[in-house]
Amino acid sequence: MTALSDIDRSPDVIARTWHGWAPHATAGDYERHYETAVSEHLRDVPGFCGARLLRRTDGADVEFTSIVYFADMASVHAFAGDDPSRAVVEPAARRALTRWDERVDHHEVAVMLD
Repeated sequence: MTALSDIDRSPDVIARTWHGWAPHATAGDYERHYETAVSEHLRDVPGFCGARLLRRTDGADVEFTSIVYFADMASVHAFAGDDPSRAVVEPAARRALTRWDERVDHHEVAVMLD
């Protein structure tokens, strides 16, 4: 894994953002899945630079926002395959979540503050 702080501040660094929602009862299941299976998968991707999972209460649900950092779009393709805008939602995540974005957004990182 390449640390964000180790990357040249070039505009090639990509932030991949995605949202999913879970009922409070299974929100912890999704967090554990992210910390274990998702983390393990991402660490094997060349150009993976780090990830954050954000959460907030959204009525009866918990909304998760995943932000994954990659060195460049080639690294995103290594993770997501031929359609980099398609969300990668594994079966364990589908069991914990009630809904999720089918598509993700990619942004060039303009400023990183350590």
